[in-house]
Amino acid sequence: MSAHAVFELRQYTLRPGQRERLVELFEREFIEPQEALGMGLPGQFRDLDDPDRFVWLRSFPDMPARAAALAAFYDGPVWRGHREAANATMLDSDDVLLLRPTQPFALEGMTRPGLGERAPAGLLSATVCPVPPSDAAPLARSFDMQVRPVLGRLGAPVLGQFVTEPARNTFPRLPVREGESVFVWFAAFADARAQARHRAAAAADPIVDAWVHRLEALPETLRLAPTPRSLLRGASSLMTTPGEHA
Repeated sequence: MSAHAVFELRQYTLRPGQRERLVELFEREFIEPQEALGMGLPGQFRDLDDPDRFVWLRSFPDMPARAAALAAFYDGPVWRGHREAANATMLDSDDVLLLRPTQPFALEGMTRPGLGERAPAGLLSATVCPVPPSDAAPLARSFDMQVRPVLGRLGAPVLGQFVTEPARNTFPRLPVREGESVFVWFAAFADARAQARHRAAAAADPIVDAWVHRLEALPETLRLAPTPRSLLRGASSLMTTPGEHA
């Protein structure tokens, strides 16, 4: 998965009270079949600020491979056998950002828990930053060189950094958010209190503040609890020295 160049950040709005049903179905039926078709599934998450939102990541080697893998999965027997149950939990599944990594996840050493297996959980955040398209690359570089080390010192090891993938959607049956330019970074925390302390410290840091003021709008931060079989579950315990490149 480390060589994958295309990622989807998928946010599903679910029918009230249906998230646990979808998590159980997803983790029992949908992980290994997608991986067998060459897709990567770095993480599945519960949104801590919305009990009816399910967030997950999916990756591909490139855009042509994405089209082929998605066609194979959504026209295949696994999805046909479970799509009615999955779709019954959802109100909306079109909130999808198509991304490419500027600093990919370092997944070496991470293993996916099996069904029913207990593993350290931790907490992640995904910070979605609207950026001017012409300034996306410079903002990504300045984040990596100036902001990322600060965030590490403040207790937020950065797991990965991404910008919008500008290519045309090669699988239009699954819509994506088009006409947007974003920079997204993921961080890991031991728990919600550590994440709250970090947010307060980052908001008061002049380097972080100066970078945020270059954005088109204020960033949106998703507080994410990894589901039991998320590959990124417990990522905070595997990070190296804060601020150090993995």
